[in-house]
Amino acid sequence: MSTLVRPHGGGALQPRLLDGREREEELKRAATLPKVPMTSRETSDLIMMAIGAFTPLEGFMGHDDWLHCCESCSMPSKAGLFWPIPITLSADEDLAGSIAPGKDVALWDTETESVMGTMTVTDKYRIDREVECKNVFRTTDPAHPGVRKVLDQGPINLAGPVRALGESYYPELFGSIYQRPAEARRIFEERGWTTVAALQLRNPMHASHAYLAWIAVEVCDGVYIHQLVGKLKEGDIPADVRVRAIDALVNKYFRKERVVQGGYPMEMRYAGPREALLHAVFRQNYGCSHLIVGRDHAGVGDYYGPFDAQKIFHEIPRDALELEPLPLDWTFWCYECGSMASMKTCPHSSKAVIDDEGNYKGGARLLLSGTLLRKLMSEGKPVPKEFSAPEVIAILKEYYDGLESKVEIKLHGAATGEAKR
Repeated sequence: MSTLVRPHGGGALQPRLLDGREREEELKRAATLPKVPMTSRETSDLIMMAIGAFTPLEGFMGHDDWLHCCESCSMPSKAGLFWPIPITLSADEDLAGSIAPGKDVALWDTETESVMGTMTVTDKYRIDREVECKNVFRTTDPAHPGVRKVLDQGPINLAGPVRALGESYYPELFGSIYQRPAEARRIFEERGWTTVAALQLRNPMHASHAYLAWIAVEVCDGVYIHQLVGKLKEGDIPADVRVRAIDALVNKYFRKERVVQGGYPMEMRYAGPREALLHAVFRQNYGCSHLIVGRDHAGVGDYYGPFDAQKIFHEIPRDALELEPLPLDWTFWCYECGSMASMKTCPHSSKAVIDDEGNYKGGARLLLSGTLLRKLMSEGKPVPKEFSAPEVIAILKEYYDGLESKVEIKLHGAATGEAKR
């Protein structure tokens, strides 16, 4: 019997992915069904259901589940089961008007131009975008990338159980990094782990991330470095580059028997506190007993306080999750301490001063963040050696140098074309 935490809802994993002959037959049937186009977010949600990461969801949410999920993080269809963010599929007026409840549809990924699943429509309803945005994102500002997605989606939601037919390009592109919950659980059990801390990553792993992971290893059997390989906002570093950077750090600076790397296909919503709760739900499905929640978890801009994602775990029912948060304070390199430290441990409050050449000029705390790292690299500025391992910096420099080369080639091509005209 497994010693890991149970999947969310207390039962077994419930993947929605068909296989073998059943899949082949459903693919043939899907070709005869009306197509419902999916956005990249909806496709990634379907894949999360396909692999069992969204257990116990059986499909896209109906009206009552959508509304209660927005307002109270619960699902009436699952006896009030805790769920923090709506998982929905939208359509435009014309398409929705042609689909009656009880009808089967094919779920069409507009980016890969392929059928990713089928769904029996059990409900369709008009959405209130303001209700969803205010509750989930705490804002209706269209500059927020998650809000923008909701505002751009169709006005009608279609709901019903899904039958997934594939996982897009993720298994081929990311290999063993891409993992289904059952695969991660098997690895943890083979290692004899009972307590597993998940470290959420959407940025290359800098020194603060590594420090958080080392702390987690001290209190749990192992750490699961779980990186997002789904779609990000413009300006974020692509998943394949992050995978290489994390590999370089883990392979040299971690005990291999205490760390497992994995990737999951969900698209970021940047919903801060609510998204931290969703991360907790599916990490429990992956077999994790704890979720590391640091500063500005799943946040964007200044929409959330730096520790709102920690506070929200104290606002939900005690029995909402079996997984527990592992809240950790803001971490940084302290030149006075000569090591990584946190707000709870370091007595030196002055901010470190770094000149334009990346040289230390005084002060104590060098605050580390993925945003700052991206800014320095994109502007071609030196990155202080305390920011991350040299192997990581080298990989990121190669990536940004490649971006500059592409821009130069594009500008040169445009100039040449102008001269010819």
